[in-house]
Amino acid sequence: MAIKVAMIGAGSIGFTRRLLRDLLGVPELADTQFAFTDISKQNLDMVTQLCERDIEGNKLPAKIVATTDRRKAVADADFVICMVRVGGIEAFATDIDIPLKYGVDQCVGDTLCAGGIMYGQRTMVALLDFCKDIREVAKPGAIMLNYSNPMAMNTWACNQFGKVNTIGLCHGVQGAHWQITHAIELWLKLTGQIPMDYVSPGATLKEYNWIDPRVKYGMHRREIDAVFSGLNHQTWCVKAAWRGIDLTSKLPELMGDVAGYRTSEKVRLDVLNRFGYYSTESNGHLSEYVPWYRKRTNEINKWIDLSSWINGETGGYLRVCTEGRNWFETDFPNWLKEQPPKISPSDRSEEHGSYIIEGLVTGRIYRGHFNVVNQGRIPNLPDDCIVEIPGYVDKTGINMPVVGPLPLACAATCNATVSVQRMSVYAAISGDLTLLKQAMLHDPLTGAVCDPEEIWQLTDDMLVGQAKWLPQYKNEIAGAKKRLADAVKNGTRAKLVETQGAARIKTKTVAEMKADAAEARSNAAAADKGKMTKPTLADKAGGKAKKVKVA
Repeated sequence: MAIKVAMIGAGSIGFTRRLLRDLLGVPELADTQFAFTDISKQNLDMVTQLCERDIEGNKLPAKIVATTDRRKAVADADFVICMVRVGGIEAFATDIDIPLKYGVDQCVGDTLCAGGIMYGQRTMVALLDFCKDIREVAKPGAIMLNYSNPMAMNTWACNQFGKVNTIGLCHGVQGAHWQITHAIELWLKLTGQIPMDYVSPGATLKEYNWIDPRVKYGMHRREIDAVFSGLNHQTWCVKAAWRGIDLTSKLPELMGDVAGYRTSEKVRLDVLNRFGYYSTESNGHLSEYVPWYRKRTNEINKWIDLSSWINGETGGYLRVCTEGRNWFETDFPNWLKEQPPKISPSDRSEEHGSYIIEGLVTGRIYRGHFNVVNQGRIPNLPDDCIVEIPGYVDKTGINMPVVGPLPLACAATCNATVSVQRMSVYAAISGDLTLLKQAMLHDPLTGAVCDPEEIWQLTDDMLVGQAKWLPQYKNEIAGAKKRLADAVKNGTRAKLVETQGAARIKTKTVAEMKADAAEARSNAAAADKGKMTKPTLADKAGGKAKKVKVA
């Protein structure tokens, strides 16, 4: 009997098509019944047309029902996949631009810092409505797989307050695992421990000159036994071993020896050298979760690299998302004319979602890193927080072992984040503005840049700017407007900064993107942040194109 998978936020360009193809790459799931739902009928219709073409082109029995009625989509679902961005690009822009007026310079702004906190306020209240539908009309025991950020806050709210078994999924661990694998392979080849032409079974030897041109790379990450533990986007590699040899303590040396990492991962390498453990998340992401690297605008550029937005560009994720959405809407007729991609077991991505569903339905064992309620699995983090740790899936369920305590420096950083997350979750659920401001006050980067009064006004400013997506704060908006106006009258208004940030790159127009249509299409279709466009950079001051050499 076919399973039913409901996808909420199915107007997402990259995730919906990628996850559908992943699921249909499992022979036993080829007849899956998909229910797509989104509040944007236009986005929903476009993505549905592409997915139906993919199914028909591969002659598969799967079916799609698309509807803007979320409750109808969720009814009788075995699994619900959430990938919403509440407020879309319009709200996302305020997550970046309003804090920037107060000197808070973010690269991504979707997990922590001022942008991530407000993104959570918008999203968690919507997710509780999703959970209500799941409890009432989905199949008993239906699991929600959440891809929406801020991952930890959203998954926390759904489990504790939504009362739905929700697993948070991300691909950050896979990316870091690959980086570590490349560093170990480079060392093994340069020291003669494996041949220079060594490749893993079934892999291909490739040139990755942006990593390090001294060798060609062919080792698969499955050859490196790795354990990552911590919080989503703040997970640490606490074990990396090759053929039984523990190389964890050697990672500062091995990662630092990679030419490309020294250029693109300056923050991550600095943290690795000081903590002794490598963080999963990208240079730009990590830089905005801690108080040390983005607090003085004139010093930000020494910690980032503009060969790719994800290495620290101001508002980089907003830029590529905006470009991707604009290109998709313009170029959609051409997408429909393309040959549908091949759907097969060998063409699945590394996204966890399809493998979890496969394991639960077929009993095949799958190991991945998932976001779940801690409940003692990392004993030096609070029991109620959401941790990202290794787990196993089979017919018996999703099984998450005890990982053990984090190293003390890693735990200290994570505990600071957990405190902000907890206040943010409780504020979002209750509409408690004071608690929201206290969360902002305790955020590591926001607190490093702003004084308490600036943070109070920053929060009011964001509350007013995002009012239409924040129903739980509807009684607070008028007061926030009045306080901001009174501060102007009284001469106590925080001094705002007229800046584009330390490293902002102009968003390309559709006409400009046409110069490289293939790159624009690839960017628009990407589900993985790290695989979004590595741009030909525009000069920050004038927008003049220039090429940047990657070491």
